[in-house]
Amino acid sequence: MVEQVELRFDHASRASQTHTNLSAIRQSATGLWVAGDETASFEHLTWTGDHYGDQRSFRLADYVELPAGPEDEADIEGLAHADGHLWLAGSHSLKRRKVKSKDPEKAADRLATVLREENRFILARLPLDPATGTPRPGSIMSGAQSLTARLKHDRHLAPFLALPGKDNGFDVEGIAVTAGRVWLGLRGPVLRGWAVVLELRIEEAGRGRLRPAEPYRKHFLDLGGLGVRDMCPDGDALLLLAGPTMDLDGPVRVVRWPLDRRGVAAAGDLETVLELPFGVGCDHPEGLVRLADGRLMVVYDSPSPARLTPAGGVLADVFKA
Repeated sequence: MVEQVELRFDHASRASQTHTNLSAIRQSATGLWVAGDETASFEHLTWTGDHYGDQRSFRLADYVELPAGPEDEADIEGLAHADGHLWLAGSHSLKRRKVKSKDPEKAADRLATVLREENRFILARLPLDPATGTPRPGSIMSGAQSLTARLKHDRHLAPFLALPGKDNGFDVEGIAVTAGRVWLGLRGPVLRGWAVVLELRIEEAGRGRLRPAEPYRKHFLDLGGLGVRDMCPDGDALLLLAGPTMDLDGPVRVVRWPLDRRGVAAAGDLETVLELPFGVGCDHPEGLVRLADGRLMVVYDSPSPARLTPAGGVLADVFKA
């Protein structure tokens, strides 16, 4: 059964199209944390009685040192909340230019252009003030210590680091933190139908820096050719929002992965919890969270006009599952 709830944004966020580019969501005691993938900021929304609103916007550069400066987008694709900290994960992906011209030569030139934007290659952890729930300056893993720098010789993933995310290249789209472990779900690459989740333990490296405390572990999941579009904790398991790795609309589903099935999880080890709706060229499920009351909330990138409200909000779906 699906219900809908309004997430209402201020004029500045609507002008920057954050509400139509939602990519990550988490709940804390004070409300919802959300992020879009076109800015270098993240937002907090409070329950007002009939919608989430009273938005507060936070510039990521006010809390960590971004490698490309405060204005370049960070392409935040994942949020996690654990042990009094808010985690933010950039996509760590390259991007290929979009075709914007009907001129064949110009279109071909754009398709041949691949860009690397350093603010995308970050993993940040911000402590939350215990009294107010607001973030304080935190730590970041970026640059020479970034995740992709650690993977440049990996036998499975290294060949995909030079490919844009939407070309089945390396692309982080979800993060969860449980029992001191950081789990990163990859939209791509998908290897002969198998999705990849990375498991890390992160420690402070001094001067506001994070670093891996030990070698990472890889987990391969048979999601039927889909990649991970988001993830969240669910008791002794993780819920995975599984969707296309390429630029396709669907299918999209929520899958439960018991964490005792590590290493290689075959299709029979995974439980399909929900088949999610999606549109054609719109309504792409991008963010997933298990709410405190047990329901699942899903937010959508490129929402259809039917999801936009006159008050400057967007409708999220809430499922009993």
